[in-house]
Parts: sequence; C-alpha cells; structure tokens
Amino acid sequence: MLSRVAQNIYWMARYIERAEDTARLINVNSNLLLDLPRDTSFGWLPLIFIMGAEKLFFEKDPNRLADEATVIKFLISDREHSGSIISSLACARENLRTTRDAVPQEAWEQINGLYIYARDHVPTRRGRYEFLRRVIQGAQQVNGLLVGAMSRTAAYEFAWLGRYLERADMTTRIVDVRSASLLARPKQTSSQTPPATVSEQAEQDPFESIQWMSVLKSLSAYQMYRQQVRLRVRGPDVLKFLLQNELFPRSTVFCLKQLETRLSDLPRNSAAKAAIASLKQQLCDAALPELANEGLHGFIDHLQIGFGEIHDQIAATYFSH
Repeated sequence: MLSRVAQNIYWMARYIERAEDTARLINVNSNLLLDLPRDTSFGWLPLIFIMGAEKLFFEKDPNRLADEATVIKFLISDREHSGSIISSLACARENLRTTRDAVPQEAWEQINGLYIYARDHVPTRRGRYEFLRRVIQGAQQVNGLLVGAMSRTAAYEFAWLGRYLERADMTTRIVDVRSASLLARPKQTSSQTPPATVSEQAEQDPFESIQWMSVLKSLSAYQMYRQQVRLRVRGPDVLKFLLQNELFPRSTVFCLKQLETRLSDLPRNSAAKAAIASLKQQLCDAALPELANEGLHGFIDHLQIGFGEIHDQIAATYFSH
C-alpha cells in the first residue's frame, strides 16, 4: 500500500470524527445553556478551549467577544479554522478525492454529499439543530459504510487508527476543559467568610449535576453511564467512566485498546505499539478520584502529549516513505 494512500485514509477518518465531535459539542452546549439559570457564568468560550483554538480565535482581535454568534460561526463555517465543521469536511473530502478507490464508492458519495450540504446550508440560529443533526448522522453513515462494506485491508486499519486517535484526543479535551470549572472549589478568602449553608449547597448541587450530565452527553455517554455505573452523576465517577471504562467506545482507554488492535495487523508496528502500551498503562494505573481533587489538568496534558507521540510514530513509520 502506498504511504500517500495510507496517510490520506488516516486523515480522512480523523477529519470526519472531528466534524462529528464538534457538532455534538455545539448541540449539547446549546441545550445546557437552556437548563442553567441566566446568571450562571457558563457560556461559549469553553468550546474554543476544547478545540485548542484560542490563539487563532483571538489572533485578529484580542478583544473579540466570545458570544454565541461569533463562536458558532468560528466552529461551524470559519474556513481559516481547520477544526471547524466545514473545514473538517472539506479536508476529509480532499484527502479521499484522489484515493477514493480505496473505500466503497458509497462512502465517497456520502462524504462528498455531506460536504456539499454543509457548504450550502450554513445555519441560522433557528436551523442550527437540524444542520448539526445532519452532520452527526452523515458522519455515522460514513463509518457504517466503512464497517459494512470495506475489506479488512491495510486501508481499513488506517481509517480506524485515525478515527480512534482523534476520538481519544477529543474525549480528553472535553474532560479537561469542562472539569476545570466543575471540580474547582471556591476557597474562603478570610476566616470571617461564613461557610455555605446546607440550603445553598443543595441549591448548587442540581446545577453541578446538570453540567456533568452535559459532559457525558457531549460524548453520547449519558445512557451508558447510567446503565453501567448505576450511581447519580458525580464528577469522579464521570471521569473514571470517560477515561478508564474499557467497554464504552468513546472512553480514552477503549480508544487506546482499539489502536493497539488495528496496529497488530500492520507491519513494523513495534514503536507505535510500545507508545500506546505505555500510555494505556499509565491511564489504567491513575487514581482518578485523587486526581479529581488536584492534578487532573497536568495528567490530561500528559495524555495529549502521548497522543501526539503516537501520531508521530505512525507518521514516521508509514507516511514518510
């Protein structure tokens, strides 16, 4: 298999996953803001940080407002932002255009049609939900076509390498940014500051639970969390489920295990598999309840550096020839 073809298939899958995850994120954030009180300090800026695009967002105008309209346009239709939905679909289409004989014809037609739909139907606020729903369903149909109609050749393995590496990265980004505000506890600035009353704590708890539910829903994990964890939605339990659950297909450890499996059928895989095994072991050994109180951000930074190293190993082994 040509390294160019492998690289194109890999990046096609990454961009399709990125478009789907961005659409999920916008949808859930829209619904969350309807559930929270008006005076809650929770808006659209966290989505920019989740995408790791804060530098680009503020590059032209440091005083740019991160209001709903500006952030939504940036995440959906900004061509200069490579992580926007339209940019991601355009890149997926371009990567597959010259190598479309490597995938089922229906998959190419689906990707091409999804890009044309997104390009021609940039949504207003009223039509945003339907637009995002179509993007999510379109991405799922692409993956379904690959699973159901693509021979298990090296091309198939590279598609799934791209998909699961992108998914692992997005899961940790969502956990990192969302948990930063939810796990933080306000510190008393003076011994004169009265502790919160029981009634105040009771009033705060439902809103915290709603926000943790939004973290789960961002990853379509809420139903499976309730089915498997069987506890009320709490921060440490959510973290453990999204990072360490081996059965949920969007958890980080599940994605790492899938990467190992896909690499097993490819030659010269020792360096990439060693990087994955090391990162997976560190993740499984992590005491997340303790990290939830302190050190979670640094731990997730370490995971994301590890994902970069895995990508570098894959690229050096298979794409640089």
